Amino acid sequence: MFTGIVTAIGTVVSVQKHPELTRFVIDSPEIANPPAIGASIACSGVCLTVVEATVGDDLRFLVEAGPETLALTTASRWTLGTRLNLERALRMGDELGGHLVSGHVDGLAEIVERIEHPETVEFRFRAPKSLSRFIAQKGSVCLDGTSLTVNGVDGDRFDCHLIPHTLAVTTWQARQKGDPVNLEVDLIARYTERLLTVR
Repeated sequence: MFTGIVTAIGTVVSVQKHPELTRFVIDSPEIANPPAIGASIACSGVCLTVVEATVGDDLRFLVEAGPETLALTTASRWTLGTRLNLERALRMGDELGGHLVSGHVDGLAEIVERIEHPETVEFRFRAPKSLSRFIAQKGSVCLDGTSLTVNGVDGDRFDCHLIPHTLAVTTWQARQKGDPVNLEVDLIARYTERLLTVR
């Protein structure tokens, strides 16, 4: 589990494509301690397993993305130099600063507009129709591994305002109109619908 509070930025330094999966080596000088082999780490919202880690001048770790991850997330678009929002897995007793995030991406949202305000940036998104019903005004969403509050909803479109701190410590400063982003809807909304459907 994660919180959607980004703690470091990583850079893809190697991409190795295999028949069924892709292996990524990610460099992250901002992570002080190497994650244990088998640990989970959220890479722009995608929960991946660390299979190797080395410590030199910078920390580098290797993760693998399987067919479903590559089909549902932006991982299939990661290339050399792609910058990723990183978050280590939540430990019992840690502060829950964002909201509960599983790292299991539901699909891709698209940035349909970026509006520059004096101090904030407003992003407007289009969600897949199958996921839009889970997005509520003043609710939470996880976009590219970042816990954000939904300011408004209009059909399959919704918007979020990002403050200067969020823009400074994540990859959001570089996001532009037309970019796809990893979307994970709120866990509670998803399970509530499932329970009501079964009933």
